Amino acid sequence: MLFNVPNSLTWARIALIPLFVGVFYFPDRWLDVDGKNLAATLIFIVAAVTDWFDGYLARALNQTSAFGAFLDPVADKLMVAAALILLVQLSRVDSIIAVVIIGREITISALREWMARVGESAGVAVAFVGKMKTAAQMTAIPLLLYDAPLLSVNLRVVGEILIYIAAALTLWSMGYYLHRAMPHLVQHDRKVRGKNT
Repeated sequence: MLFNVPNSLTWARIALIPLFVGVFYFPDRWLDVDGKNLAATLIFIVAAVTDWFDGYLARALNQTSAFGAFLDPVADKLMVAAALILLVQLSRVDSIIAVVIIGREITISALREWMARVGESAGVAVAFVGKMKTAAQMTAIPLLLYDAPLLSVNLRVVGEILIYIAAALTLWSMGYYLHRAMPHLVQHDRKVRGKNT
């Protein structure tokens, strides 16, 4: 189903991405730098909250769907990629960090698609290390977007530490998922070679 309550929230999250990026292109007479940072931070937080709500509502309203299962992670990855690219442009995140995180998402998405195709999707189910990576990443990004002290705490420094932790967990989780998938990859190749001989 393309449009139900959870999917509508997911579509709304995708629709927020142009606004999220566009905020930084507003003329300074509309929003100063601090205003742009605050607006982008709030949009990102709203998107993160809708991510939790669409999953909760899909289960509570019994409106889970194959399309929703596809669209939800796509929306998440688009928002995170947009945020990281913006932060690189704003010189708040090193480009290598963005490459590591975005590259991992592409790799694991492709791996999950392949594993689902051969009926082994359970082999790359979300693991605790993946949840830790997501928590660090989703905390770091709004702190780096806000980029101002709060209650005498330098949020940019905290955000930088967390994004490096997220990058390390990203590599760890990618290695974990590839290690879990490797026996299935090898077994599939053997079956294919067996059929061809």
